[in-house]
Amino acid sequence: MKNNIDYKSIPGWGMDSDPENEPTYPMKNYTGDDHNRSNYERASQQPISVEILQSTERPKPPVVFGTSVPPKGLSGQIRRYAFQHSEDRYRHWIPLILADRINMVEGVIDDLKKGYIPNVFAERGWKAEMKYNPRGLAIKVLAMAAAGTLIWWSLKSKKSKGFFK
Repeated sequence: MKNNIDYKSIPGWGMDSDPENEPTYPMKNYTGDDHNRSNYERASQQPISVEILQSTERPKPPVVFGTSVPPKGLSGQIRRYAFQHSEDRYRHWIPLILADRINMVEGVIDDLKKGYIPNVFAERGWKAEMKYNPRGLAIKVLAMAAAGTLIWWSLKSKKSKGFFK
């Protein structure tokens, strides 16, 4: 079916198709290559030597990707679950956020296994937090203490049903 719309009657239609009417002039040095940006040679595929988690929206793996931290442990399992779902779903993004938090804890545990005691105070930026947001830091510390106490109490009390049982 053919459109019978006269596009030239629409105000502003095709204004960027005329190189003489370049809206970014004189800020941009027009070289004529702007219309050739989609004509490029794709880089060769990086060899796949680790597990790559790939979006369901992409038919091919990315040409270049990081290999230093492949998915592993509980955080890796959560990431694998997240990448089974489309990027437009919370089932994709919320598990990825959770996996990041779990991966941080896994990293601390790995450090402790290797005999390195991490400086959590410095790595979490608490010095700056104490300087610029002392009230917010106090609230966070109290919330963590309350959550820790609740978990400890729940695990300790075997006679009562507890919070998590």
